[in-house]
Amino acid sequence: MSAASRAPVRSNRARRRVVLTTAGAAVTALLMSACSSGGTSGGGGDTNFVMGKDGISTAKKGERAAAPELSGKTVNGGQLDVSSYKGKIVVLNVWGSWCAPCRAEAPNFEKVYQDLKAKGVQFVGINTRDTSTQNAVAFEKQQGVTYESLYDPTGKLMLRFKKGTLNPQAVPSTLVLDRDGRIAARSLAALSEDKLRKMIAPVLAEK
Repeated sequence: MSAASRAPVRSNRARRRVVLTTAGAAVTALLMSACSSGGTSGGGGDTNFVMGKDGISTAKKGERAAAPELSGKTVNGGQLDVSSYKGKIVVLNVWGSWCAPCRAEAPNFEKVYQDLKAKGVQFVGINTRDTSTQNAVAFEKQQGVTYESLYDPTGKLMLRFKKGTLNPQAVPSTLVLDRDGRIAARSLAALSEDKLRKMIAPVLAEK
């Protein structure tokens, strides 16, 4: 075979390598976004959030959006309706057993929950993208999480929130609901114990 006839073959192989490399990069990017360390916006919508220097967004008391109806099956097979906690401050944490930042922050959430539950603060998880409750239950057992989590494998509960409230690619995410069931604060990244406490404290101080 002449050099001229071999050239197209090499060219085709090169093109295939470029396509495969590009496809691989796209898959890698998708996998990385599936457990993002968070972002600054849920995209669009008027949520009245103001971003702080610490990455936590807050909304003034008279400008907060109401949380949607959140109820359904828990990862442990029970039933839970978040509206039953009205009158309490509710900390909603979106997590998945497949998410490394979720594993890192879980002990912080359990510790703060134990410290604040007697003061009228209730924690509720929203487990997402786990294909079975078995993985979610194993995660909770391993991390020592004792509060309930709604099972939301396809993200339907997340989609109930007003546009711009949550970013489906930002897992973990955390919302703090005030005593009237309105969204007072938001984080689209994993939280340290200190940041979580600072996120809750102003809402807890409200009368």
